[in-house]
Amino acid sequence: MSFEAIISGAIPSYKIAENEAYLAFLEKAPLAMGHIVVIPKEKSESIFDMEDRALSSLHIFAKEVALKLEAAIPCQRIGMAVIGLKVAYAHIHLIPLQTVEDINFTRKKLSPTED
Repeated sequence: MSFEAIISGAIPSYKIAENEAYLAFLEKAPLAMGHIVVIPKEKSESIFDMEDRALSSLHIFAKEVALKLEAAIPCQRIGMAVIGLKVAYAHIHLIPLQTVEDINFTRKKLSPTED
């Protein structure tokens, strides 16, 4: 998967929120319904490679998305994960949680329909 292709629209996605610097979209293979990926539009290979101001702004954008997600999806809490092993592009996962197992990336992913 190429986040650049998602940003450009070459790969279709379900955009949840977007501004000039950041994009939030539904995860294609979610851990829970409503699982969102938040990315900067300017590529950094790791979240820790980002400039401080951009990293702070990314987290503020993710917080805004998480609060809306929490209002829309019944859950105990919204979990946040930064893994970065499969994709060399800074990104944050926002996952509606009922239990701690909902944020276990080794478990089987869901296969949601287009609806």
